[in-house]
Formats: sequence, structure tokens, C-alpha cells
Amino acid sequence: MSHTSDLSAKVTIPALMQKKHKGEKITMLTAYDYPSAYILDRSEVDIVLVGDSLAMVVLGYENTLPVGMDEMIYHTRAVVRGCNRALVVGDMPYGSYQGGLNQAVENGIRFIKEGGCMAVKLEGGRQRASMIAALVDAEVPVMAHIGMTPQSMHRFGGFKVQGKSVEAGLALIEDAIAVQEAGAFSVVLESIPAPVATAITSRLKIPTIGIGAGVDCDGQVLVWHDYLGLLPNRPARFVKQYQHLYDEILEATNEYCREVREGVFPDSQRQYSMPDADLFAEKADEAYGNYSAYPSHEGSFEKSKV
Repeated sequence: MSHTSDLSAKVTIPALMQKKHKGEKITMLTAYDYPSAYILDRSEVDIVLVGDSLAMVVLGYENTLPVGMDEMIYHTRAVVRGCNRALVVGDMPYGSYQGGLNQAVENGIRFIKEGGCMAVKLEGGRQRASMIAALVDAEVPVMAHIGMTPQSMHRFGGFKVQGKSVEAGLALIEDAIAVQEAGAFSVVLESIPAPVATAITSRLKIPTIGIGAGVDCDGQVLVWHDYLGLLPNRPARFVKQYQHLYDEILEATNEYCREVREGVFPDSQRQYSMPDADLFAEKADEAYGNYSAYPSHEGSFEKSKV
């Protein structure tokens, strides 16, 4: 079933629940700054996630672990300024909630108060249920995240598909039910077999958002830099690149450099004129002498009298 989002309506958590119940797909993409958020807010995207993937695609780290709360809130504020319609979710980074309930609630509130977002996302299933409940009790809406949780990459031995065995798949169903019962309004399913995601989606009342989890999820999410092809590295199997902007941006940048070196840019249409230019030149010569426009081969400017 295909639907076009109402771009005049503010996306809310109840509206996302209605989409689930009506069988309407939910769209989510990441953004990390004002320009990308501004574009997404004027598209048909429902949710804008300020992901901790910021660490990798913006800050250049090898994984998501180094990014901290201050950095996440800084970027969340920028995204919020660009969004008037889409629902903005802030991603709680590694170390912002692993310390216990009090730390989780404190940092969740920081995201809402300082970051300005409408909800937070945190990773983990049953082991996060009490934390999700505490955040919800503190009026911090929570998007859960199960399956391949990047903050657990060392335990997994890398970014690896989860839930491939029957037992592991059943455990993910239990995780999904637990986060729903704890009060999460949705759950991200990352890098799990499609049949497992289908089983989870059909058993939950809250929406599932898939990334590498098949077509039957209630919604999908991709990273801004991945789906636009902004980086030259090979994307994950589940990523579809809708554009390859890396090559286009590189070509445009090189063209700019060539035009600057050749004196083509800026042309006469891209500079400001002066009504009394001749008089100004005459007065400048009288007051300061006439200097040549270009440095000599010694690297200094030579003064010449006319």
C-alpha cells in the first residue's frame, strides 16, 4: 500500500501509531546538521534521527563508540532548528545510559530540554526494559533498538547480522515484546533476517523501523551519507544508494578550482561594481601611489610612480 505523507501535518508519536494500524509505511532518515534537516523536513520523511552514526559519517571515527552527549546535543539542536514538521529523535550515545537508570533519565531529559528533540533512541532489548520504563515515566518518549546494536560491536565481534538461528530469532521476539511492554513507542530492527523481522512486526502494536531487516517492517531508515552516496566507501548490503553525490561534488569542486586558477571565476556577473571607480582609482594613486597588481618574482609588491 502506497501513501504520500501530508506535508502540512506535524508528525507526532500518535500519528506514527495510526500509520502502523492503517498499514501505512513510516519513513525515517538521519540528519546531523541544519541544511540536511531543512531538506528532509520539506520531503516526505516522517522521522529525522540524529544518529550516533554521526561518529562515523561526520566525525570520521571507525565506529559509533567515541561520540559523546555534548556532541550529540550540539548536532541535535542544529537538526531541530531545521525541522518544523518531521519528528526528531536523538540517539543516546555509548556511555550515556549504560551507567544505570539515573544516568539514563538525566541524559534523556538533556536531549529533550537542551537538544529540543521529541524522543530519544537507545539500544538493547530486555536488559533495557527498566531503563525504557524509567525514561517514559520521566516523560521522555523512547524508540528502542534491537538486533545488531552498533554499541555492542565488540561483544558481537563486529557489525554482524543477529538472530540467524531459531533460538536467536526467538530471543529477538522476546526483546521486542519487552521493550513494547516497557513503553517504547517504536523499535528499530537492525541487520536481522527478514523472517524474524516479519514475525516481530506482526506481533507488536508499536511500529517497527527496519534497517537491513526486510520489507515487512512498518518503516525503514537509512543514513543520509549512505543513501546519497556522499562517501566513496562501499555501503552495507542493505543500503540502496539513490544518488552518487560523492563523484558529482568532487567534479564540481575540481571545476571550481580550475576556474579560479584560470581567472574565469568570478566573472563580471559575480562581482560588485563602483559608480565612481575611475575617481576612486585616481584618488588612491594620489594618496598612496600606484602599486602593480601582481607581486614580483621576489614575492614583494613593487611600487611605481605614474
